[in-house]
Parts: sequence; C-alpha cells; structure tokens
Amino acid sequence: MQRIVKGIRLFNYCRFMDFSTDFNDRLNILIGDNESGKSSILSAIDIVLSGSRSKVEALGLDKLFNTDIIKNYLKSAKRYDDLPELFIEVFLNDFNEKELEGKSHPSGQYCHGLYLLCQPRDDLSKEIKDILDKGEDNFPFEYYSITFKTFADQSYTGYSRFLRHLLIDNSKISNDYATKTYISTVYQAFADGAERNKHLYEYRSYKEKYSKTELANINSRIQDYKFAVKSNSKNNLETDLTITEEGIDIENKGMGRQCFIRTEFALQKNGNELDVILLEEPENHLSHTNMYRLIQKIKDTDSRQVFLSTHSNLISARLDLRKSIFLNSSSCDPLQLNKLEENTAKFFMKASDNNILEYIMSNKVLLVEGDAEYILMSQFYYNSTSEEIEKSGIHIISVRGTSFKRYLDVAKILKIKTAIIRDNDGNYKNNITESYKNYISDIIQVFSDENDDIKTFEIAVFNENRNICNELFAPGRKTLSVLDYMLSEKAQCAFELLDKKGEELSVPKYIIKAINWIRK
Repeated sequence: MQRIVKGIRLFNYCRFMDFSTDFNDRLNILIGDNESGKSSILSAIDIVLSGSRSKVEALGLDKLFNTDIIKNYLKSAKRYDDLPELFIEVFLNDFNEKELEGKSHPSGQYCHGLYLLCQPRDDLSKEIKDILDKGEDNFPFEYYSITFKTFADQSYTGYSRFLRHLLIDNSKISNDYATKTYISTVYQAFADGAERNKHLYEYRSYKEKYSKTELANINSRIQDYKFAVKSNSKNNLETDLTITEEGIDIENKGMGRQCFIRTEFALQKNGNELDVILLEEPENHLSHTNMYRLIQKIKDTDSRQVFLSTHSNLISARLDLRKSIFLNSSSCDPLQLNKLEENTAKFFMKASDNNILEYIMSNKVLLVEGDAEYILMSQFYYNSTSEEIEKSGIHIISVRGTSFKRYLDVAKILKIKTAIIRDNDGNYKNNITESYKNYISDIIQVFSDENDDIKTFEIAVFNENRNICNELFAPGRKTLSVLDYMLSEKAQCAFELLDKKGEELSVPKYIIKAINWIRK
C-alpha cells in the first residue's frame, strides 16, 4: 500500500494560528500570493516526516512560532500557565503500523499520524517564571521542549523513516548545503540499508588504504605529524557524493538544468522509491520548454505523492485546478476547487494561454474581452473615478470571449467578485441576457451596450469620442472610414488613443456602470 499524507493541522505555527486541510492522494498544488504560507506548509510536512530536532533548532523556534501569538502573550499578564504551545499534526493513511495509530495527539481523534509538539519545559518552570517576572519583552524560546511523537504516543526520530520523503527547494538552488542534503536524501531513497552500510564501509576502507599507501612516501619524511584523508561522519561517502549527467557534475550545470535534474531524478521510478516529494517553486530558472517537460514528468508520477508550491499559471492550470489548495495572505482559510466541473478543469489544462492564477488570487476583477479593452481600461477607470486602479485592489484581466464562463465557474466557488465587460455582437438579448442568466448574482455581473447597433467596444468608444478619433485617425485614410480603420486595427488604435489623448477620453456608459458596480 502506498504511504501518503492525508492532511495536516498547524497550531501557532508561522502565519497560521489554527489551520487544517486535507490532501489529495497523488498531487497537491499550493497556490498563493507572497507570505500566504505555501512554503510554511511544505516545511511543516518536511519537519514532521524528518523527525529532526536539529532541523527545528536550525530554523529557530522564534521563526516557527506565530508572531501574533507571541506579541499577544507579551502584552498579557504573562502567566506561566498561559504560555502558548506550537504543534504540527500530520495525518497519515492506515498502513498497518500500530505504533502510528491512536488518539494521543492534540486533536484527539483516533487515527494514524505523527506530530511535533513545542511546549515550555515543566522541569524549568522556575527559570521560566523568573524570566517572565523581569518584565522584559523577551520570550523564553530557549526553555521549550521539542518533541516528536506518533499518534500512539511513541517518540520517534529521523531514523524511523515512516515515510521516505524529499524536499526540493529550487529557491535555494545555489546553496551548497541544500545541494548536498538533496543528494544525500536521494541516495538514501535509492539505496537500501544493507547497500548503504556496504558502500560506507568500502569507501572508508579505500580512504584508509590510500592514506597508508599513496601518502606513505611523504609521511616518511615527516617526524612528528602525518597526513591522512578524513574519514569521520562529516567526511564520508554521502557528503562526497554528487550526481552527474553525461559525466558533468550537477553543480557545474546551469541553474535551470539543475532544477530540472533534481526534480526529474527524484520522480524516477525505482524499487525503493520515495513516498512523498515536496517541490518548492519548481518553475524557478526553467525555460518554457523545460516547464512543459517538468509538468509532464509530474503528471506521469503515479507511484508517490507530490506536493508543490507555485506562482506559475502554466503549472497550476496544466496540473489540474481541482488538485489545488489556494492560500491568501489576508486569510488563513484554505480554498479548494475539487468540485470544479471536469470540463472547466480540462479547459484550463489545454488552453494555450490563461491568467487563471492571477484571477484566483484576486478579490475583485474586471474581465475584458481583448487587447484594446485591456489597453484602455485603466485609463477609463481613472477618467471615471479620478483614482488609479492599481490602488483599488481591482484587477483587470483580458480573456477570450469564449473563456468567460470558465472563469465564472471558478468565481462561483471561490466567491470572486467579477464584472465582465464584453461586446454584445449585435444581439444583446441572446449574447448577454440569455447566455449569462445562470451566472448573474451579487458577485457576478455582465456589462455590455444594450443597443444592438453598438455591437463592439470600438464602436462604443468611437461614438463617445468622435472628434478625438477623427483627429487621430482620419488623416491618410483613402478607403477605410475612421471607424472601419479602428475595427481593423483595434490594439494599435487603442494604444494611440491612450498615448495621445488618454485623459481626454469619454468613457462608454456601460463601462462606467461596470466600474461603479465593481467598486462597491
């Protein structure tokens, strides 16, 4: 049976005061803006599966504790009994290991899992109280215990390896320590215990032999000291290992190639494979072509569970939005699109280009139909409100007209306030009223000119700005009228209007209605 992480609970950890989410058995895509907690969730899984006290100490409890919880405590009466605790619970599927099964964990339900608990040490309560009584704004992190336990209340360390996992952080691609840790972890996953022991023994033996033979000549000329090759725990096979491609050390590859090799190597099938792979921003340093190759590699992985954090539209959409967990820096509640219709999910997988990630990360959106609308919409917003749209929290996103409903399927689930501005294409009743009647709500509205004769954006702009359009585009016209020219060169005309007459432009009334509605 495949070993998987079923869910997680974070309490007073990083930006999360109390956060819980379930995970997909195969693929989980963490999406969010900066400081939303994507990396924190990957790190939490890594910490608990590692069972490494030294890893927690290296990160620092002062960095792992929720800062608001610490600030609030320091502003309180600072009673010993009120000292906050931090814990991370990782819920696992049942793979018949009784030592993982029980309810001796903070959440208390009977299930399988592992957890980290950081709490004040009772044996140091006197010292802690003395510190608190001093009245200084110093929190006693150094007096906290770091405990790893199973849900059956059994302590464990990294040697237990209940799940074999690997964290690949491509944001630290140039970090020598991170590279060595990655290579060592992958080696441990590919080689079983007996193989590793044999390799370590033989490597140490070769070093000793080299010291006795190859260095013998020079050592014979030295009286009191001898040269030798290091063979301690910090200088063994695993610290000296590297990975090569066509005989070239991975560290001598370009950063993009390093990122790809790391991920591809970890995803390879083998007899003693990893259970869980954690990918931090796998798109870092990758070309568009290698991004597609990476996506296909991840798609083809069915023998292990993959978690990845990303800022990439391409990765989030191509790997299936239904496998995504959305995080927002202004809220700690995770959002998921696991109920998104299959056809819509497949549309974003196949669409040649989309802005779905930008859309998902927005609270209010003006969806427009083409390049011309996108070019002029910020200016129209300013001309209508005397405010810059960049400061409003409203995003303008251009999509193809046939894609509007796909985005609205997402809006209904995630409650994104959306105003669509589109052409009526000569039939307002059919193309607007009837077509969108199942979408219209307090968070979704569609705006278009109700006059069927004003069937496009360019006609509406021309009607409101005849003098400006004639001034800019009439000179040099021999066959096309000004309006026909604007219809044939939509983006170019929109840019000239913005560049030369932007602040003088009058805004079509249906666009003013859309702007006023989205601002509410």
